[in-house]
Amino acid sequence: MRKTIARLVALAVVGLLGALASAASAAEPFGQLSVDEVAGKLGKPGVYVFDNNSKEKYASGHVPSAKWLDYDKVTAGDLPTDKAATLIFYCANES
Repeated sequence: MRKTIARLVALAVVGLLGALASAASAAEPFGQLSVDEVAGKLGKPGVYVFDNNSKEKYASGHVPSAKWLDYDKVTAGDLPTDKAATLIFYCANES
């Protein structure tokens, strides 16, 4: 599992999308998480993982429990209603 996470999570970013800023707590800024930090949060209550890669990359492999989201078309309905939830967004950073 760790190998899968390391391969898929080039950069784990909480709040990758600026449009999601309103859903974040003002006291907790957006930041980056290491692969180990993400792995430690997987499966915990209130933690949601979103894959922002292409649908093809998602289909070929993704972090366990991750939901695919089209980063260009994300809406509030795609996200949990719990404003205290931890949202983790990731994509392959090929640059």
